[in-house]
Amino acid sequence: MQKGICVVAIGGNAILSETDQGTIDEQIENIRIVCTKIVGLIQQGYQVIVTHGNGPQVGQTLLRHKLSANIVSEGTLDACGAETQGLLGYLIQQVLRNELDKAGLSLDVAAIVTQVLVDKQDKAFQDPTKPIGPFYSKDEAEEVSRKYDRKIVEDSGRGYRMVVPSPIPVDIVEKNTILSLLKSGNVVIAAGGGGIPVVRQDKGLVGIAAVIDKDAASSLLARMVGADYLLLLTGVEKVCVNYRKPNESQLDLLPVWQAEKYLAEGQFPEGSMAPKIRAAIEFVKFGGTKAIITDLSNIGAALKGETGTAIVLGDQAQVAGYSGAIAEKTAMESCVM
Repeated sequence: MQKGICVVAIGGNAILSETDQGTIDEQIENIRIVCTKIVGLIQQGYQVIVTHGNGPQVGQTLLRHKLSANIVSEGTLDACGAETQGLLGYLIQQVLRNELDKAGLSLDVAAIVTQVLVDKQDKAFQDPTKPIGPFYSKDEAEEVSRKYDRKIVEDSGRGYRMVVPSPIPVDIVEKNTILSLLKSGNVVIAAGGGGIPVVRQDKGLVGIAAVIDKDAASSLLARMVGADYLLLLTGVEKVCVNYRKPNESQLDLLPVWQAEKYLAEGQFPEGSMAPKIRAAIEFVKFGGTKAIITDLSNIGAALKGETGTAIVLGDQAQVAGYSGAIAEKTAMESCVM
């Protein structure tokens, strides 16, 4: 029985962690763990689109370019994004196909190199904030900044890194292709790394030096294909407020109005949970049934309403599959609003 379309957004760190050496074999094994969970969703009856991060992989690619700059020309940032999107798409496509075969499921898997349109007037281009690539010493950072006219900042006491614009995604260029593949019964991998950022000029689409937030692009894609569920994977089972404080509290159900209130209060850090909360809010506000934030090990249970944090409209709480007590509390809070 079909249960609807689910967009599953996995982080680049789930494929290449800080403790890994970065080999292809390591990434394949990490992807295999992810894909076994995705196969479980397909077995439950969901149609699946997989999106993924590529932060660690882009960092490696930029480092390779830096080390070989005296031999070959360095690639542009959009080209580096395309390079890693293609590589990870290939690996996920292959591993997922193998895991589907093991489960006796005859499904095709298609990885789409995805361009994502951004507005060249986006204010992010005047204020780059997204750290990417290798870490530099202070002297190296000054040299890179002079040589390439790039903004370099100190990053969390770990060294200096280049920062680039992170504009808001406004369109998925290949959305119709993705939807057509999905309707044909395929599992689709798309919008890797937030998609390859492009702007529209007189001569057509042109790549631009930027990095699009993976969760924001996943939310936009989910809305454009009419997905029912958006599953945002992170390192924790549930979203917390007052995180790592004595009064820390885990959230099972989070109505949009409450999520917006917590965002305004600064409950969710910009470098981690805030982008996921915003992506979830946008998805639900524009027609999605439910967005869920949880960790990889709990994705099946989270879609059943057994764990994770579900972001819903206030009036959806009573039909979201949660306990009557939680639903009644949320409905009362919505009435107060």
